Amino acid sequence: MIFKQLFDTKSSTYTYLISSGKSREALIIDPVIENVNEYISLLEELDLKLVKVIDTHIHADHVTGASELKNITKCSTIMGAHTPAELVEIKVKDDEYIDVDNLKIRALYTPGHTSDSYSFLMNNHLFTGDTLLINGTGRTDFQNGCSKSAYNSLFNKILKLPEETFVYPGHDYNGKKVSTIGTEKKFNPRLQVSSIDEYVDIMSNLNLSKPKMIESNVSRNIKLGSN
Repeated sequence: MIFKQLFDTKSSTYTYLISSGKSREALIIDPVIENVNEYISLLEELDLKLVKVIDTHIHADHVTGASELKNITKCSTIMGAHTPAELVEIKVKDDEYIDVDNLKIRALYTPGHTSDSYSFLMNNHLFTGDTLLINGTGRTDFQNGCSKSAYNSLFNKILKLPEETFVYPGHDYNGKKVSTIGTEKKFNPRLQVSSIDEYVDIMSNLNLSKPKMIESNVSRNIKLGSN
């Protein structure tokens, strides 16, 4: 299998390029528009054809490269069924599978950070977007976010997966690249709560500043990054 974890320093976003390597078809998860040329160069270097691009949700802190990648490679764009994105070609439902190059990727509806947040499970690799981070969880104070929904997504879906499942987040701000469900259960401070009310209280008191250019980023991402 070909697996590349790429990092955007400006937004601290992780992007993932995946292929089984058998038919040379590839998938990219959460591309950043400023890095599209890097992705294209990497695809050419690895002799891969990009066939599908997934965004885990409508992002607020960066602009997706989905539309630009589609224009260059003719790939299909994919998001979860709850997305407000106007131009996405394929909308997958909870527990539906995406096939790429003999790989099966399961869509999991995990709202909370935003109302359209999905995670994607490939074998024992879980791509969590902004729902579950390493030693943290995604904020819930904008884009129809909901702390109660986040709690249910985390405790009743994501943390029910096998503890050896690898967690690949959409962001990290401390240089961490990967974790496991078991590690997050044991050490993630946001998950050491005894009730949904305790989790909601924590999330309600984070007092975080909004991402820069949130309005313009969201507006563009609803159009998959198009102006």
